[in-house]
Amino acid sequence: MNKKLIIGLSVIIGITFFVLAFEYLNVPAGSLPGYMPGFEAYSTRVHIKHGIASVLLGLATFAFTWFQTGKKSIELS
Repeated sequence: MNKKLIIGLSVIIGITFFVLAFEYLNVPAGSLPGYMPGFEAYSTRVHIKHGIASVLLGLATFAFTWFQTGKKSIELS
Protein backbone atom coordinates (compact mmCIF):
# COMPACT_ATOMS: atom_id res chain seq x y z
CA MET A 1 0.00 0.00 0.00
CA ASN A 2 0.96 3.58 -0.48
CA LYS A 3 2.62 5.08 2.63
CA LYS A 4 0.62 8.31 2.40
CA LEU A 5 -2.62 6.34 2.23
CA ILE A 6 -1.72 4.36 5.37
CA ILE A 7 -0.82 7.57 7.22
CA GLY A 8 -4.04 9.27 6.16
CA LEU A 9 -6.19 6.32 7.17
CA SER A 10 -4.48 6.01 10.54
CA VAL A 11 -5.07 9.71 11.26
CA ILE A 12 -8.77 9.30 10.41
CA ILE A 13 -9.02 6.20 12.61
CA GLY A 14 -7.27 7.98 15.50
CA ILE A 15 -9.65 10.94 15.29
CA THR A 16 -12.57 8.51 15.20
CA PHE A 17 -11.37 6.86 18.42
CA PHE A 18 -11.17 10.26 20.14
CA VAL A 19 -14.71 11.13 18.99
CA LEU A 20 -15.90 7.77 20.37
CA ALA A 21 -14.11 8.48 23.65
CA PHE A 22 -15.87 11.85 23.89
CA GLU A 23 -19.23 10.16 23.29
CA TYR A 24 -18.60 7.42 25.87
CA LEU A 25 -17.42 9.87 28.53
CA ASN A 26 -20.17 12.46 28.06
CA VAL A 27 -23.32 10.65 26.93
CA PRO A 28 -25.36 8.31 29.15
CA ALA A 29 -25.63 4.71 27.96
CA GLY A 30 -29.34 5.11 27.23
CA SER A 31 -28.65 8.01 24.85
CA LEU A 32 -25.89 6.31 22.85
CA PRO A 33 -26.74 5.29 19.30
CA GLY A 34 -27.99 1.71 19.11
CA TYR A 35 -25.07 0.56 16.94
CA MET A 36 -22.43 1.51 19.55
CA PRO A 37 -21.29 -1.16 22.02
CA GLY A 38 -22.50 -0.34 25.51
CA PHE A 39 -25.96 0.92 24.57
CA GLU A 40 -28.38 0.16 27.40
CA ALA A 41 -31.95 1.36 27.00
CA TYR A 42 -33.05 3.82 29.72
CA SER A 43 -29.66 3.67 31.47
CA THR A 44 -28.18 6.85 32.94
CA ARG A 45 -24.67 5.57 33.63
CA VAL A 46 -21.64 6.66 31.62
CA HIS A 47 -19.19 4.09 30.24
CA ILE A 48 -15.89 5.24 31.73
CA LYS A 49 -13.98 2.07 30.76
CA HIS A 50 -15.15 2.29 27.14
CA GLY A 51 -14.04 5.93 27.07
CA ILE A 52 -10.60 5.17 28.50
CA ALA A 53 -10.14 2.30 26.06
CA SER A 54 -11.06 4.57 23.14
CA VAL A 55 -8.56 7.22 24.29
CA LEU A 56 -5.81 4.60 24.57
CA LEU A 57 -6.61 3.21 21.11
CA GLY A 58 -6.56 6.74 19.68
CA LEU A 59 -3.16 7.41 21.27
CA ALA A 60 -1.82 4.08 19.97
CA THR A 61 -3.05 4.92 16.48
CA PHE A 62 -1.35 8.32 16.57
CA ALA A 63 1.85 6.70 17.83
CA PHE A 64 1.69 4.31 14.87
CA THR A 65 1.23 7.31 12.56
CA TRP A 66 4.17 9.10 14.13
CA PHE A 67 6.46 6.10 13.61
CA GLN A 68 5.32 5.77 9.99
CA THR A 69 6.33 9.36 9.25
CA GLY A 70 9.88 9.02 10.59
CA LYS A 71 13.09 8.24 8.74
CA LYS A 72 13.44 4.69 7.50
CA SER A 73 17.17 4.11 7.89
CA ILE A 74 20.01 5.30 10.02
CA GLU A 75 23.53 5.21 8.64
CA LEU A 76 26.19 4.03 11.01
CA SER A 77 29.68 5.14 10.04
